[in-house]
Amino acid sequence: QVQLVESGGGLVQAGGSLRLSCVASGRAISRLPMGWFRQAPGKEREFVSGINWNGGTTDYAEFVKGRFTVSRDNAKNTVALQMDSLKPEDTAVYYCAASGRFSLSVGMKSYDYDYWGQGTQVTVSS
Repeated sequence: QVQLVESGGGLVQAGGSLRLSCVASGRAISRLPMGWFRQAPGKEREFVSGINWNGGTTDYAEFVKGRFTVSRDNAKNTVALQMDSLKPEDTAVYYCAASGRFSLSVGMKSYDYDYWGQGTQVTVSS
């Protein structure tokens, strides 16, 4: 079992930045692909970014490319999402997710991940 706890959300003005962190416990995540998803009110959960086990492969949704950067520190069992140039449409609850099995690739679907955090709210004002 992997427990995930996100932090770093908050209220920011458009154009600002936030850095989300996800701390894992219960099991080392060093061999697991990790992902970030978000869900806005009234919308389905969507993929934001993912990173493979060693950080050598990353993937981003088109709407965050060039603005968000995902990274991981396997020694600290953490994953981060640096969010720059935030827009009001980025407002959502952001979730950290971990796959339960080793993979060389990055999953972009919710079913690629087995463990989820409770989410952290990001609100971007215009």
